[in-house]
Formats: sequence, structure tokens, C-alpha cells
Amino acid sequence: MSNVPGLYVLGEANFSDHGANRLGASALMQGLADGYFVLPNTIGDYLATQKPAARPKTDAFEFQQAENNVRGIVTRLLGVKGKQPVSHFHKRLGKILWNGCGMARNAVGLRKALAEIPALREEYWQNVNVPGDGGTLNQSLERAGRVADFLELAELLCLDALERDESCGCHFREEHVDAEGECLRNDEQFAHAAAWEYQGEGRAPLLNKEPLVYETVHMAKRNYK
Repeated sequence: MSNVPGLYVLGEANFSDHGANRLGASALMQGLADGYFVLPNTIGDYLATQKPAARPKTDAFEFQQAENNVRGIVTRLLGVKGKQPVSHFHKRLGKILWNGCGMARNAVGLRKALAEIPALREEYWQNVNVPGDGGTLNQSLERAGRVADFLELAELLCLDALERDESCGCHFREEHVDAEGECLRNDEQFAHAAAWEYQGEGRAPLLNKEPLVYETVHMAKRNYK
């Protein structure tokens, strides 16, 4: 559990210490293990220990706001009645990210992706086709909601990758390599944790930075050789 009661940290992020990068396969398997086996028992155990009075009430303003937001998205998705299935947009978004924000990125590709994703999102909300209705289990609707989220997250990923003008771990910017072709960090400008704050629909997110301060063990170049 984090320092916020009821908020758990799962996957690769649940370690207290990190290097500049971890092997992708290790991170993937850890996320799968936590998601499939650890998370259900962890959350279930936490909820079972909460007294009824401590549980959130459904008449709270925040609950109503979240519920109304979800209902609005569902109504909007079902009401588009476009010509293309959700998978059509999902595949196109994946291709944009693969080309522009893949394992090796550069400023030109990231800016291109940041121009293509908003255009794809606008097309999505005008031409996606979601069969069925919202009154029963509808996997097409579920996927449509997730792809809508993916479009927002994809843009933020590219924005953050463009902002971090250095190579660091799995964030490999082709403009920043050393003489041996390895990642070249810029610790003077980017030794911080970055968190983007949502500012509302149609508004640019706000970048918050928290400096990373190491008093005992200092940052050093990772070398696999």
C-alpha cells in the first residue's frame, strides 16, 4: 500500500529502488503476476477489513461526478453509429506509436505522432461503430471505452517522451547517444520524477516535477558490457 490508504502500487513500480532500466520481459511478467494473482487478493483483503462506516457513500459528489462522466461517455460512444469498428482505430493508433514512440524515438517522429493522434481521436468520435447497447454486457462497448482512453494516454506518452530530451533506460532518444551508441543521460536537467496533471478537456496537461536527490548512492552510467 502507498501512503494513500487503499491505494496500492503494483507491477514493476512496487520496488523501492530502481536502476535506469529493467529488462522488458521481467517488467511484463511482474505486471502479469501482480495483475492476475496478487491484485485480486490484495484488494479483496483490504475491502474485507474496512468497516461499513468507512466505505465511500454513493451519494458523495465525487461518486456522482464519476458516474455521470461514465454514463456520458457510454451514451456518446453508442450514439456515434459510424462506419468503422473499434479495432480499426486501435490498430491505427498502435502503428502511430510503433513508428513515432517505439523503442527508439526522435523529436521528428514524436512531433509527427503528436499531430496524428489528435486527428485520429477526432475521427474516432465521429466514425466509430459500437454495436449493441449499454444495458447489458457489451464487450464491444468495453473495448471502445478502453481505446478512447488509449488515445488520450498515447498523446501523453508522446508528449512526455518529447519533453524528456535525453536518453535514459528504455527511453532511447536517437539524438542522445554516446560514442559507443549507448544512452546519453542529462542528469543536470532531467534528474526528476515527472507527473502530468490533467487540466480539463481541451487543455494542455500541467507538468509537475519532483527532484531526485541521492545522498548516499549517486547516479552512474549503466553498462551491460
